[in-house]
Amino acid sequence: MAAEKTTQNKRVLEVKNLKLHYLTSQGAVKAVDDISFCLNKGETLGIVGESGCGKTTTAVALMMMPSPPGKIVGGQILIEGKDIVPLTETQIRKQIRWEKISMVFQGAMNCLTPVYTIGKQMMETLREHREMSKEEAIARIEKYLAYVGLSKEVLKRYPHELSGGMKQRIVIAMALFLEPKIVLCDEPTTALDVVVQAQIINLLKDLKQQLDLSFIFITHDLATEAEVSDRLMVMYGGKIAEIGTNEQLYGKQGPMHPYTQRLLKATPLLHEKVEELAFIPGRPPDLLKPPAGCKFHDRCNVVMDRCKVDEPDLQEVEPDHFVACWRCRES
Repeated sequence: MAAEKTTQNKRVLEVKNLKLHYLTSQGAVKAVDDISFCLNKGETLGIVGESGCGKTTTAVALMMMPSPPGKIVGGQILIEGKDIVPLTETQIRKQIRWEKISMVFQGAMNCLTPVYTIGKQMMETLREHREMSKEEAIARIEKYLAYVGLSKEVLKRYPHELSGGMKQRIVIAMALFLEPKIVLCDEPTTALDVVVQAQIINLLKDLKQQLDLSFIFITHDLATEAEVSDRLMVMYGGKIAEIGTNEQLYGKQGPMHPYTQRLLKATPLLHEKVEELAFIPGRPPDLLKPPAGCKFHDRCNVVMDRCKVDEPDLQEVEPDHFVACWRCRES
């Protein structure tokens, strides 16, 4: 499995056989179903896939904050070698969440309380986790505002008084000022115009170098992932379909899983003439009653009989390149 792969880099995060299910009256919705991967120090791992494939649920699981009736029902989440799954909510809140791992949520406005000033919100968050004087807290806040290119004047303003890009920078600063080394970014540029998107992407790349961060970057935009990520993890139906480096998935050989191949063919290319963009017929599987075998088999254009019966596990097909596909093993 990917999480068992030995690398030269120090791992800051290792996920082993993680399962997060939504336990409904009709049964368990297997939103994240037995996935394993790792994140190396100083690396950006991109997670892509269709809506409902498990990207955001994976991030929520890593933060140990699934919404009811969601529950982690199996697996391990190791941060710096320590499994955080058995910890209590109090331990997670005091020792892990925002301290070791933080998250930049999609839609900055939804993360900020509209009736509080930015300064009040940042101060409350910081002093909840750190014993420090008001002067020390203000100095820390201003330091991280400077990192994201904002002046201390924004502390007096309310969220509705700021632009979308400014709010997103505030949320990034709040994710960083407790100095975690792992930052999850869930589509942080989705609601922004293209100019501000580029600014936020460049900001995150700069902060990664300045603060020695490791990122997990979630998006639908494969072009953005190619720009920011070192490795790419493709999810489908709550499972991992493929993991590889940017060179392996975007290079000459290209991806090996049929799902990843179709995703890339559905992406417009600036410098290549494409007569017609590809699409994937059908729709993602019902995770309450997923199909037998490979979750992608009923939409796959190269399906084999075995795909309909046996579920493939993630296997290494070349160094650092993992694919869950029976056909790849026969080629």
